[in-house]
Amino acid sequence: MRANPPVAAPHAFTLVELLISISIIAALIGILVPTLGAARESARAVACLSNQKQLITGWTLYAHDHADRVMPLAYTESSDIGSGDGLFWWGSDGSTTGSIDHSAGFLAPYLDATLGARSVFECPTQPMGTYVPQANPLIPEERRFTSTYGYNGYYLSPGKTPGWCATIEDQPWKRLSDLDRTTDLLVFGDTLLPTSPHRPGRSTALLDPPMLYQGDGQWAVNDHPTTSFRHGARGPGLSGVANSAAADGSARAHAAQPGWITHRSHRVGSIGATNDPAYVPDWKQWR
Repeated sequence: MRANPPVAAPHAFTLVELLISISIIAALIGILVPTLGAARESARAVACLSNQKQLITGWTLYAHDHADRVMPLAYTESSDIGSGDGLFWWGSDGSTTGSIDHSAGFLAPYLDATLGARSVFECPTQPMGTYVPQANPLIPEERRFTSTYGYNGYYLSPGKTPGWCATIEDQPWKRLSDLDRTTDLLVFGDTLLPTSPHRPGRSTALLDPPMLYQGDGQWAVNDHPTTSFRHGARGPGLSGVANSAAADGSARAHAAQPGWITHRSHRVGSIGATNDPAYVPDWKQWR
């Protein structure tokens, strides 16, 4: 009877082989993680463009239902709201009732959405918790959601744009038929209000221009623009991308050019160095 050959003992990993395997795995993770991060940010940017496409569609429908006049940014004067809450394009501000209500917003009838996380009003790259909510401080912070997109009321509804209307209220409230260069004219865009360099920015639903009207045809540089170039990779030499929706109904991305970002710690600035064509295309004719 033939004896079975001896079975060889299984080969064990040596310490050197184990270290080499760990190094290879670490290298692969190092390659994959940035790629996966870039893919996630790309998906967020696409979702942001989709949100703004919905906003601009609602904005166009609002004008069609209101004799061609575009949506106001806000009603805050007693002549418009009596003693009630201030009304904004995104909803009521809770200044009287203490409760924000999206259904009171000018766009509410045209959007199947509510205010809140992952809604059409929130840019996925700037979720709640990454900024300080700008709304009634008497309302708990987690319920002060407005929007991380801004509306170009400065140009489109000057007399109904809180903060600026005292200076620009004599400029005409626009109708769709008044608008030129609609491919370039911004209606909505990614926004953030810069604060100190080491603190989160504040949310703002105003898309302010790079230059502000001073009266008598005079303009001055806006020290606090609001266009946020929050998309894209971060790091030295990487400036970012701002998404926007234009008056022609399109939504697209704008990669920052030299000089556009004026608040680098928050990646905030303006699309272009002057008001035309994106913000106030006829600014040189203002008197």
